[in-house]
Amino acid sequence: MADLTQLTAWRDALLEARFKGIRTVEYDGKRVTYATDGEMATALADLDRKITEASETGRIQSSKGL
Repeated sequence: MADLTQLTAWRDALLEARFKGIRTVEYDGKRVTYATDGEMATALADLDRKITEASETGRIQSSKGL
């Protein structure tokens, strides 16, 4: 899995492309073309989730199970 820095860079590049109305993004020698804005939104949500997970690594979470 990519580290927090790489995930953030990918998200920033995707956001920039989305705001410019561009549906093709290139990173690490790869090119991805999104068919719809909805696909881009889904990719952004996935990156945000992964960024949250990566930044919470090492934190202990507990629940009373209620």
